[in-house]
Amino acid sequence: MKLVVLVKHVPDEIVDRPSSAAVFAADMTVDRAQLTGRLSEADEYAVEQAMRIARRRLDVQITAVTMGPPEAIRTLTRALALGADEGVHIVDEALHGSDAQATSRVLAAALARCGFDLVICGVASTDSGMSVVPAMVAERLGVPSVCEADGVWADPGWADGDVIVARREDGDHVEDFAVPMPAVVSVTDRVGEPRYPAFQAIVEARQKTVRTWSLANLRIPADEVGLAASASPVRRVAPHAARRPALLVDGEPDAAAARLARHLTEHQLI
Repeated sequence: MKLVVLVKHVPDEIVDRPSSAAVFAADMTVDRAQLTGRLSEADEYAVEQAMRIARRRLDVQITAVTMGPPEAIRTLTRALALGADEGVHIVDEALHGSDAQATSRVLAAALARCGFDLVICGVASTDSGMSVVPAMVAERLGVPSVCEADGVWADPGWADGDVIVARREDGDHVEDFAVPMPAVVSVTDRVGEPRYPAFQAIVEARQKTVRTWSLANLRIPADEVGLAASASPVRRVAPHAARRPALLVDGEPDAAAARLARHLTEHQLI
């Protein structure tokens, strides 16, 4: 069973927040060279789900695939330390500024080249949060997809061959979707807390195979991806509006309650 996890190199919100919420270059793209990158937290859950499937079967090979700048190799190394067997790094200067459509095209081409039975993605990257790439990739490949799954497992005993079952829960209902492979699934943080890699796994990750592919390897013209070909370019950026200062209500309970009631009334909250 060939299992592929799509992972993304994103700015580290914790490290970069004190200095800058976002650094933009002159072309209105995020200047990632000014930020500290890491594996998207949502994709850590995708790797964890892949590992849980692998523990139930003996024939699973896990490949982590990322599209990003040269420093995105750190994200692949992290995915390998979390349990992936090998990595694929798609890197090309022409990819700079690619939107979701271009990204899905490149990832679909990479998946078609390396082959897959099941593709697992995080529900959304922590930088853009669009949640559309998994469905776009599935559409380009012509395979079924299930988005926002809270659990995934393979069912090798299905009469028509290998089938994966994806579960979604909304608090009131539980839905199970039986989907024939090959397929694409995006998972939420309910699939299980990602494990912390052991020191030995971190060391061994540096020895695992990582293949590097360019647009030429994927037979995609450079002028059909990147910022110039983007269908959704950024025209302007503005800082997020500052939050109103919090109101601290202290003192005697009756006086504090009266003050809070006045505040809520003045701001038409009650």
